[in-house]
Amino acid sequence: MMDFQRLFLFLIFFFSCFLLWDGWQRTQLPPAPLAQSATPSAPRAESGVPVAASNAGGSPDATAVVGLPKIQAGQKITVKTDWLVAEISTAGGDLRRLEFLQHHDAKDKNKPFVLLQEQAAHTYIAQTGLLGAGLPTHNSLFTASASEYQLAQGKDTVEVRLLATDITTAKVSKVYVFHRGSYVIDVGYEIENNGADALNPAAYFQLVRDKTPPEGDSKLVPTYTGPAIYTEQEKFQKVDFSDIEKNKAKHPKSADNGWVGILQHYFVAAWLPKNQAQREFYTKHLENDLYSAGVIVPVATVAPGHSATVIVPLYAGPAQASLNEIAPGLGLTVDYGWLTVIATPIFWLLSFLHGWVHNWGVAIILLTVLIKLAFFPLSAASYRSMGKMRVVAPKLEKIKQQYGDDRERLHKAMMELYKTEKINPLGGCLPVIIQIPVFIALYWSILASVELRYAPFFGWITDLSATDPYYVLPVIMGISMYIQSKLNPTPPDPLQAKLMQIMPIMFSAVFFFFPAGLVLYSIVNNVLSIAQQWYITRGLEAEAKGVPKAR
Repeated sequence: MMDFQRLFLFLIFFFSCFLLWDGWQRTQLPPAPLAQSATPSAPRAESGVPVAASNAGGSPDATAVVGLPKIQAGQKITVKTDWLVAEISTAGGDLRRLEFLQHHDAKDKNKPFVLLQEQAAHTYIAQTGLLGAGLPTHNSLFTASASEYQLAQGKDTVEVRLLATDITTAKVSKVYVFHRGSYVIDVGYEIENNGADALNPAAYFQLVRDKTPPEGDSKLVPTYTGPAIYTEQEKFQKVDFSDIEKNKAKHPKSADNGWVGILQHYFVAAWLPKNQAQREFYTKHLENDLYSAGVIVPVATVAPGHSATVIVPLYAGPAQASLNEIAPGLGLTVDYGWLTVIATPIFWLLSFLHGWVHNWGVAIILLTVLIKLAFFPLSAASYRSMGKMRVVAPKLEKIKQQYGDDRERLHKAMMELYKTEKINPLGGCLPVIIQIPVFIALYWSILASVELRYAPFFGWITDLSATDPYYVLPVIMGISMYIQSKLNPTPPDPLQAKLMQIMPIMFSAVFFFFPAGLVLYSIVNNVLSIAQQWYITRGLEAEAKGVPKAR
């Protein structure tokens, strides 16, 4: 029968192989054919612009979002704050580049991380525009009073004001407001109606990106990259690029709350409409293998001689659980997978420990000790069951020799021995099954938490979220597994015995691709398990020999 150790190894190995197989599939499968752009169901005001048709209720209609032509070139406007370096183009007033001064590049720690950018091999930009005859879109040209802006000493904000050119029906200004110590950028329009007729505009705010995974993302253990939409009614929903290509994307179409964004490993950009105003969400596969995810919000009717303003904040920064303070549900962009309910308190505890020791590696060690203490009674029962199996191993060997290949009589004799010795061969299985979700949840906590990105431990371990560059930790973990296997009873089946011998080597190879922080957890857990298992087994062997138990 499969005992505690075999079940534990099987489940962990199965999980590891699944991750590797999934990553291999992603790298080997050919890319899906590009879907044809859907035929717009409403007239196009201008090529590449979402068209909104006001209905009886006055809310915009996002069902007719058409393709995007080649992104126009324009002059660059640079904005510098204490946390950000941004580049805005006069073509459409697009946000074309955004650097994070507080975070490092995935491959070069001496460079700042760049989220939004416009390169030949990768496009990720933020676009906005107005819907209505004669109003500026992301294809329109703007002018600015300066080409460089910087957050002044003692100031909390810096404003960039762009004026739309060649607009005759209204005077339209596009305004960016950057804040000190913040990843939130207020983006909006000021509309002054200079015409004779009332204006009924709507505004769209969209992110445009290709489906290229972020630089440095593991191909064997990939993370989610793509759009996401949140509403209070339908909660957090991911929208895969492949579903958008096939016109099978399922997400909320309209609501009076919620936001839309695009996620990638560690970071997120999201449009966060304010208040309870009606809004419509859309996703679209565009030309040049680009994708858009956006929201359309109405603007109040602008009578002749009057003005109106619409502002939608853009959050572009690290994905963290604390983002719920900025917008409901935004903290869900930290992707802990299907074990979020377990991973969230685990990371909270890990963060608490880090606040005391100021080293994420030491915090992981302390967390492992606490988890081990929490499961101590269960693991003790498991090791006691395994220890008893080890003590009766000679008797099992005699039974095996006595009955030879008579499987039925052998099985019956083994069951009688277990009953006589009061041994449950599966007694250690349940405790381990309970601990497996903790292991997986910690894996996702380490993998998804930006706080562990470039978090050092000591020596050569400079990033606990990445693999050990010299594979020292996986080798140590393999050695600890080998030592632990020697404390277990030898399986009666020769094939199982050989499998148990090579299992540490197989696990070391699998853990080459795991984050160093998770391997560190496994090493500490194995060392504590070896100590506990050795102590219990020694006590049981002493009892079997008639030696009084030490007190």
